[in-house]
Amino acid sequence: MERTLSVRGLFRISRPINLLLVAFAQGMTAYFLVETNAQGLPVLQDYRLYLLILSTVIITAAGYMINDYYDVKIDYVNRPHEVVVGKVIKRRVVLVLHTVFNFTAIGLGYLIAPRMALINFFAAFLLWLYSNRLKREPFIGNLTVAFLTGLAIYLVAFYYQKNELLVFTYSMFAFFLNLIREIIKDIEDRPGDRKHGCRTLPIVIGFRKTKQVIFAIAITFVGAILTVTFQINNSHLFVFFGVLGIVFCLFMWKVYRSDRKNHFTQLSAWAKILMLMGTMSMAFL
Repeated sequence: MERTLSVRGLFRISRPINLLLVAFAQGMTAYFLVETNAQGLPVLQDYRLYLLILSTVIITAAGYMINDYYDVKIDYVNRPHEVVVGKVIKRRVVLVLHTVFNFTAIGLGYLIAPRMALINFFAAFLLWLYSNRLKREPFIGNLTVAFLTGLAIYLVAFYYQKNELLVFTYSMFAFFLNLIREIIKDIEDRPGDRKHGCRTLPIVIGFRKTKQVIFAIAITFVGAILTVTFQINNSHLFVFFGVLGIVFCLFMWKVYRSDRKNHFTQLSAWAKILMLMGTMSMAFL
């Protein structure tokens, strides 16, 4: 197999399913929550929406690439069969792709509006900083990824200046759920992280206390969502978060009972399903 670049390797390193979820979430936000642009036209007829989605997807893909680049030694311990950098694609090629993707996304952002180019630059820099340094520090790396996930949702309302509080609710939902998921992934990845000197929460404060942090975040999550939901006072939103609350309680029960690597792998998948459920609920508002 040619190690310089392969389509299969490019797909594996850019996580196409995750990219589709990002594009889907932004598209749903635009269609169901924002609906129209400043001229009153359906937002789906605005080409700038598609540039916004494309630039977000490209930056996200670049983030995955640089993360795999810096984490290659850790991944050889935690998931050796999934390593791409150095095995399928050369390390220097990954760096070139990362740079090209980021500059492309920033350029697309400028075509939308200068402020969007600045946001794209900030997101690209933060993803690099996360992969290079923040990921190995307790909690700050988790916060960074969660923040950028929530930002991807809120970005649509920010650009169109419409229904910002409602979209912020979903942005907050994505933030807290991803924060919990990132900490769960740190628990799952303890062997490789410990071997290579990472100072993630499970390594710094221990397994049990990390679970306590997850429960504290979950309580804050529920409180924040309820506060904003009452402010919006939308009956459909009450029903949705009521149903989701039941599923979330089951999810947290599984967190409480989990103590093995495969348990936390399953929980990470559960978190993705919860995020997908949240995104699809936009259709009922």
